[in-house]
Amino acid sequence: MTSADRPVALLTGTNRGSGRSIAWELRKRGYRIFSLNRTLVGEDWLHEERCDLADPQQIRDSVARVLAATGRLDVCVSNAVDRVLDPIADIRQADWDRSLAVNLSANFHLTQAILPALRSGHGLIVFMGSHAATRYFEGGATYSAAKAALAAFAETLLLEERNNGVRACLISPGAIANLDGDADPHKMTTHAVAKGVASIIDDFPKDMLVGEIEIRPASLPEPPVTGIDRLLHV
Repeated sequence: MTSADRPVALLTGTNRGSGRSIAWELRKRGYRIFSLNRTLVGEDWLHEERCDLADPQQIRDSVARVLAATGRLDVCVSNAVDRVLDPIADIRQADWDRSLAVNLSANFHLTQAILPALRSGHGLIVFMGSHAATRYFEGGATYSAAKAALAAFAETLLLEERNNGVRACLISPGAIANLDGDADPHKMTTHAVAKGVASIIDDFPKDMLVGEIEIRPASLPEPPVTGIDRLLHV
């Protein structure tokens, strides 16, 4: 198979954590990887476009360059997030606006930009949601609100585009050890998450789709907990 014949995966947020692990797993499976990252890591295999997902024009321009280079798109994984973990009384308007821009609105702008290519290639878009969409915690208002709205967006896209050959999937994970050095046994490793996401992308029959799925850590810590650590107890 030549490079031009290999399937193309576009991902956001591949500079670290689960996004990087998902990209690596798809690369091992034969995909050409292209990335939209605000902070670049400079590794050739990621084919990075510098893109601040809070800026709709940067999203459109970056996607246009990727599609011009590839001529196709088979899979998109919308993974990047921006977390603000402040009490409602303390949230700055700029932080609220940016959180919704990156965690919610960027998914809309990205979807519109790639939709023609997904229709042409009968492609799949995977939205990385969160248990925070339904399991709330102190300090999580901006993140939970965005992820809850993302679930509605993903399901609506599926309803509208399934007959156009486009598949959409929302994956809602619990706690992930996304930070370097995090070895908490009560969190999923990024490697495990990547394996699961790649399996949904690559291993399921094309006449069957996963509309929504949640994934959880296999073990629970001892309660009680508060704040974002509530996500460890679902």
